[in-house]
Amino acid sequence: MEQMSAMYQTVRLPSRKDIAPDDTWDLTPLFPSDEAWETAFVELESLIPRLAEYRGTLSQSAGRLAQCLTLELNVDRLGETLGNYAFLKSSEDQTNQTYQRMVGRFHHLASLAAEAASFIQPEVMAIDEATIKQFLNDGELADYRLLLERMLRYKPHTLGPREERLLAMQSEMAQATSHIFSQLHDADLKFGLVTDEQGRQVELSPSTFTQLLQSPDRDVRRTAFQQFYQQFSGHQHSLAAMLNGSLQKDAYYAKARNFSSALDQALFADNVPRTVYDNLIAAVRKHLPALYRFYDLRRRAMQLSDIHHYDTYVPILSECNIEHTWDQAVEVVTASLAPLGTAYCETLREGLRGRWCDRYPNQGKRSGAFSAGGYQGPPYILMNFKPQVLNDVFTLAHEAGHSMHTYLSARHQPFQYYNYTIFVAEVASTFNEQLLSHYLLERATDDRQRAFLINNEIDDIRATIYRQTMFAEFEKITHEKVEAGEPMTVEALRTIYGQLLQDYFGPHFAIDDELSLECLRIPHFYHAFYVYKYATGMSAAIALSQQVLHDGPRGVESYLEFLRGGCSQFPLDLLRGAGVDLEHPEPVERALQHFAKLVDQLDALLT
Repeated sequence: MEQMSAMYQTVRLPSRKDIAPDDTWDLTPLFPSDEAWETAFVELESLIPRLAEYRGTLSQSAGRLAQCLTLELNVDRLGETLGNYAFLKSSEDQTNQTYQRMVGRFHHLASLAAEAASFIQPEVMAIDEATIKQFLNDGELADYRLLLERMLRYKPHTLGPREERLLAMQSEMAQATSHIFSQLHDADLKFGLVTDEQGRQVELSPSTFTQLLQSPDRDVRRTAFQQFYQQFSGHQHSLAAMLNGSLQKDAYYAKARNFSSALDQALFADNVPRTVYDNLIAAVRKHLPALYRFYDLRRRAMQLSDIHHYDTYVPILSECNIEHTWDQAVEVVTASLAPLGTAYCETLREGLRGRWCDRYPNQGKRSGAFSAGGYQGPPYILMNFKPQVLNDVFTLAHEAGHSMHTYLSARHQPFQYYNYTIFVAEVASTFNEQLLSHYLLERATDDRQRAFLINNEIDDIRATIYRQTMFAEFEKITHEKVEAGEPMTVEALRTIYGQLLQDYFGPHFAIDDELSLECLRIPHFYHAFYVYKYATGMSAAIALSQQVLHDGPRGVESYLEFLRGGCSQFPLDLLRGAGVDLEHPEPVERALQHFAKLVDQLDALLT
């Protein structure tokens, strides 16, 4: 009878109200209540119209310009806190209409703020060269000199006040496809139940999909894969229309702002030359044979006649899986980061054991994981932590890297220079994963555990460098086609993605027809030209982690100084200061050579 009960046991996600408060984040440092948020919302509403007082006056004096920039930053800072609170509350349960409305109201107000401030950049651009040079040397603008210099870079891409106002008015509308996709993906799509290897019925969702793909039972993996993609197949034309709309939006804004392409516009903000993007794709394609070799090794080790995508997430040595409670995961992560010093580790430990993090899945909760820190309050982390999934410990280390980056930069930079770019953010997060992998491998008790951990590191590099570069190439190709006047229909998108799957997985990999639908479900594709930063970030992280482990205090201090830097320099300059130059292909080449060595080590351990 006990066996029969287990077979028909249903595992469902708890509702939000059933989650213990200590397992959730504490948002009171942002606002003690929704009512306090409403009060601040009204305050921001009253601040925004004051910007109009400065319209047409910015060329009068450095002091006048400084006053305007101070007001704009006050608007931005209050807006950031309001936006963070609304976003985090809505992420707890995306079916909660109160917080969905709060997000919508904030986006509307943020659009009004952008519209009200849209005159600033064109007016600064219009100040004659002699006057702006004098302003930049004036002590009243000392805190804003770098901000103004960066603003002036955009002069060739800045329109007149009327046009800038119109573009600012479009900001909320421009996010529509992304918001629609998020609601469909995380709230409306229902994927049914899957019986796992223990006979339990598990609710299939974006957050449990990967967990089921890690099942040692191939039938479970195949069923989860096919059942998951059935939903995307049933909505493929709508999803393709959303993605095409996002591509068209990117092409429109690039053309409106006098950029030669959407890619060039995306790279401009970080002052990243296009060669960095192209060199990444070229280097990864050069090293694809090592990836093909790993897939064949995985196939042989799992004793499969052929290998499918749903076979690539399960650890090769499933019986060596290592479980961690939340507290154990926190201790392992902080212990692995000990080379960074006591202050770093104690701050992180206290935050993760406290209320920085929303720990476990619940019904309606946003899938995946993220860090969402700001200048005010703790650097919050959303997790969907599962004790039986080792990758979730690595995810925690990853998000902790983002959060400590926010924590340190917010405490060492003024508001206008604290918010580091995504480009360097991915360095901090994957750096933590590298130290965690090193820590666990050093403490492996036998060859089987060592093989398990090497497999995990290989899969991490595969997912972060190889896979994200494939995504980056997809974004490059699809944007180029749209810019050439070719609309991206569902057939066109699946054809492009299907060819990339063939190229990146190799001639001996069995690619299921459903897998070409993957291009319709990747959230990052609705925020284009982000994913390549994962790959360059991990390449830099491998180099920096080796410096910290081998160079002692000097390597540690240069890395911590990088974390404290915020956006006080362009990202490539910050990384050069820490010892890594991504304008050259060497960091990516070294990372992929490291991958090939890991494959050799795993092959030797499993043979």
